[in-house]
Amino acid sequence: MLTNTDIAELISMRRALHKMPEISGEEQETAKVVIAALSALGPDQILSEIGGHGVAAVYDSGLDGPSVLFRAELDALPIQEESGVPWLSETSGKGHLCGHDGHMTLLLGLGRLLSRTPPQSGKVILMFQPAEEIGSGARAVISDPKYQSIQPDWAFAIHNEPGLPFGYVGIKPGLINCASRGLAISLHGRTSHAAEPELANTPISILPDLLQQLNALGKGGILDDTFKLTTITHLHVGEATFGITPGEADIYVTLRASQDDVITELQTAAETITTKLAEENHLKAKFEIFDDFAASMNDAEAVAVACQAMDSLSISYGEIGVPMRASEDFGAFGWDAKAAMLCLGPGEDHPALHQPDYDFCDDLIPIGTHIFERIVRDLLG
Repeated sequence: MLTNTDIAELISMRRALHKMPEISGEEQETAKVVIAALSALGPDQILSEIGGHGVAAVYDSGLDGPSVLFRAELDALPIQEESGVPWLSETSGKGHLCGHDGHMTLLLGLGRLLSRTPPQSGKVILMFQPAEEIGSGARAVISDPKYQSIQPDWAFAIHNEPGLPFGYVGIKPGLINCASRGLAISLHGRTSHAAEPELANTPISILPDLLQQLNALGKGGILDDTFKLTTITHLHVGEATFGITPGEADIYVTLRASQDDVITELQTAAETITTKLAEENHLKAKFEIFDDFAASMNDAEAVAVACQAMDSLSISYGEIGVPMRASEDFGAFGWDAKAAMLCLGPGEDHPALHQPDYDFCDDLIPIGTHIFERIVRDLLG
């Protein structure tokens, strides 16, 4: 169990991490802080620069047994924080507004407990993943040869989830987080003087029809195997001037589905619709992909292990709030391991993720840490 001193020191670490947010792909200093903290906790091995700035600490019993990975995220968000807490972000325009500072702290808490009582069999891997917020980090990590040397049999993660009761865990087998993909569409035509719009080849002519057809591809609804949702998130046409008929437009559309292959189908459909309308109106269309998240699927056996651990700790859990439409870059860890994501509630009225007034709830640190440790002891002794 974590002592009161442990909890106080972990809270201090969490708040220090909160002050120094780094966005996806730029987590170099955060990784250094994590490595320094881990080095004091006696792991058998520390791996760095995994899939970018990723870090992994390995506690190896030296005996046969499964490998169990616990994942946290290194990156913050490009959002100006407005929480007003004394440990406010010291980097303008960036903030830990998704709780990754807290998730890292859970793993550092687990490291403290493992340093005192190592696993009796197998090995434990504390994985600090980069670039979660843009959906590329997990794939980069599992593709790295360094990761192949510590390939886990089990993988677990906890994400705080505002709106759920404090200390309650949302969990279920199957879909837990939707797949999503950002499709950037660029339309190119020809400008003209605003007094002579008939001389232009403007994308404005197709935008009403195009936006309507893109939205119609996925209308949301019940989160089952057929769930599809398309959301127009950005539209920019021409220049901010009164003298030019615009010749270019940029559209961002987020494609979301409960299955990875459906995302590809949505992308193909969106590109086909856009290309057809563009060609009919003598426009050129270009496409680019961003923020490509795989669906996160909870393995039934991994869920059972997590639930057994929570039963031992008298932690309340169930299917409130899950699955979620929101995406999470954890799914790739479940491609070759039995994986489960747990959604831990900080309270129904806690500020939402990605909001400027959000801050991680420090009272979750011992709860999450002890869930992780109980899973370790149940699987490895």
